[in-house]
Amino acid sequence: MIIVKTVLWFLLISILWVLAYRFIAPPITFTMVGDMLGGHSVTKAWMPISRIDPNMARAAIAGEDSHFCTHSGFDRRAIEQAYQRNAKGGRIRGGSTISQQTAKNVFLIQGGGYPRKALEAYFTVLIEQLWGKKRIMEVYLNVAETGIGTYGVNAGSIRYFNHDASRMNPAEAGRIAAVLPLPKKRAAIAPRGFTKRHGNSISRWVGVVRNDGLDACLR
Repeated sequence: MIIVKTVLWFLLISILWVLAYRFIAPPITFTMVGDMLGGHSVTKAWMPISRIDPNMARAAIAGEDSHFCTHSGFDRRAIEQAYQRNAKGGRIRGGSTISQQTAKNVFLIQGGGYPRKALEAYFTVLIEQLWGKKRIMEVYLNVAETGIGTYGVNAGSIRYFNHDASRMNPAEAGRIAAVLPLPKKRAAIAPRGFTKRHGNSISRWVGVVRNDGLDACLR
C-alpha cells in the first residue's frame, strides 16, 4: 500500500511540476546547483523564444536533433545509429533528442545510469504532451549549459559575442550549438579543432533547416 501511495504521489507531483514549468521559467536546475557547490558562479539570462534569433534554434536542430519537429520525443534511428557506433568502440556518443536533453537538464541530475534514463524517458513523454515543441525548444535554449557556469544561449551569446541572442548570425549560432554537447570542455570564442570544424558545419546547415522546414513546428 505504501508503494502504491508513493507512486501516486510521485505521478501527481511530477505532473504538477511539469505543468508549472509550462508557464514559468525554471528558476534553477540540479546542474546549476552542482556548479554552485563546486565553487562556480551561475550566469543565466532568460529570453523568450519569440526574441531569440531563429538561427539559434535552427543551429540546435542541425547539430543536435534534425527530426525534432517530427518525432514524439525519441528518435529511434538516432538511438540505433548511436548504439552501432558505440558497439565499435571509441568515443561514446548518445542518441538523445532535444526533448530528452531538456527533460534531463530541467528535472534530473546529469549522472545516475539506467534509473535516471528511465526517469528521463518519463519526463520526456510528459513535456512532449504537456508543453509542445515550441516550449520545449524555448526551455532548452534557456537552460542548456553553454560554458562553465553559463546557462542558456542568451547568456552564452553575451559571454562570447558581447551581444544578446536576439541577433545571431549562422556562424555564431553554429559555434554555440557546437559547444552544447560538452560545454565544460569547449568554448565558442576562438574555437579550435573539432569545435571549430563542427561549428562551421552546423552554420552551413542552418540555411538547410530553414529551407527544408525542419523548424516548422517553431514558426
